[in-house]
Amino acid sequence: MIPSERQDFIYRYVYENGTASINDLVEMMSVSHMTIRRDIQLLEHEGKVVIVSGGIKLNDILRHEMRYSDKALIHHRSKQMIGKVGADMVHDGQVVYVDAGTTTFELAKVLGEKFNITVITNDFSISQYLMNKAQINLFHTGGQVDKRNFSSVGISAANFIKTLNIDIAFISSSSWDAERGVSTPYEEKAMVKQAVIDVSSTRVLVTDSSKYGKYGLYSICPLNKMDVIITDSFLPVSAQEIIKKQDVELKIVSI
Repeated sequence: MIPSERQDFIYRYVYENGTASINDLVEMMSVSHMTIRRDIQLLEHEGKVVIVSGGIKLNDILRHEMRYSDKALIHHRSKQMIGKVGADMVHDGQVVYVDAGTTTFELAKVLGEKFNITVITNDFSISQYLMNKAQINLFHTGGQVDKRNFSSVGISAANFIKTLNIDIAFISSSSWDAERGVSTPYEEKAMVKQAVIDVSSTRVLVTDSSKYGKYGLYSICPLNKMDVIITDSFLPVSAQEIIKKQDVELKIVSI
């Protein structure tokens, strides 16, 4: 592997597992300790990881998100289960917002089998998938294109959303926490999600537990602005108890 490929591999591994030891990385990639140390020093400089004794862990302060194509490869089972539970909340005749993301893409695949619903999304992969579903009334928000995440973001997308009345919105997040709420590293994403929250009757956060305890620079909303949170059974029990005290319905899918 060239250095950039090694660093991408290390970041994906830590993103999925939370931590990685230097010895494990050396063994997995068949390179020297010195090579791995140079790679993780660069990742730490970029704010992606934090060096700890014997290895690294994901930085709680999320400054970057993985590319869409990389995120699609991890926690796939959790995302499928979360998507199915979310889709069960949708009824005929509803206007549904499906946020950009790999978890929401799994939800959209189930929604594609429903009838007589209107789906609004800012995700190009979701809109492409639903394009062939004749029974779905489909809108894309338009707006500035985020090429890393195959989505539209920014003020134009947010302004379009503000003209709508949405029955139920499924909102994704790369970082959420009981204390800091839902957040993102990117201002352009925050304004879209905030617009969705403002015009939706029911707001559902769909996110796997690996993203819990992380926070980005831009706050989207406190958790109690959500009506429902759907996540997986790896969410710590202590976190589950804190969330329930915030008067939010918590749906846990067993993995």
